[in-house]
Amino acid sequence: MNTTDQDITVWQEFRHGDREAFAILFRKYYGSLFLFGSKFLTDKQLLEDAIQELFIELWQAKSQTHVVSVKAYLLKSLKYKLLKIIRRENQAQLLNENEHSFFEWSHENFLIARQDDQERKQHVLKAISYLSNRQKEIIYLKFYQNLSYEEVSDIMNINYQVARNLLCQAIKTLKKFLSQTIGIALVLF
Repeated sequence: MNTTDQDITVWQEFRHGDREAFAILFRKYYGSLFLFGSKFLTDKQLLEDAIQELFIELWQAKSQTHVVSVKAYLLKSLKYKLLKIIRRENQAQLLNENEHSFFEWSHENFLIARQDDQERKQHVLKAISYLSNRQKEIIYLKFYQNLSYEEVSDIMNINYQVARNLLCQAIKTLKKFLSQTIGIALVLF
């Protein structure tokens, strides 16, 4: 049984009132939710509260929603919860009316994690700054959270092909910028 199937089994047990299954879901996904949420909120306490509130609401409602990927469902649910919090408390300035404008890229960037050379790290960070917020978000979800295109498209509310195209364009932009600034052709992915 693969992880997705195991997750769905645990999800079904949780929906039928199993407290241990609920605890398993919380322990398994808390870290991923916190990392993802930190891209939207800088207030860590508010983020922790939002994650706990999400799980409380899940327990109380025992969602009847058909879930294909528990991780994608939880990430998407948290995203909407955080966007509501941000709007309600006016903690972020809108760059535009698009909900994707809230996504922030941190220096905990997986693209530079293995590179020892500080100069190259700076080039990668600068290249990322040229990406749109949606491109930053898709790179984070696809490579840092290791989500499938289906899960990414669900979280970002775009169709499968748009997700593939968006990621491809983001990678092309990064490669182009890095090859121009460093002077060599880089193979990032």
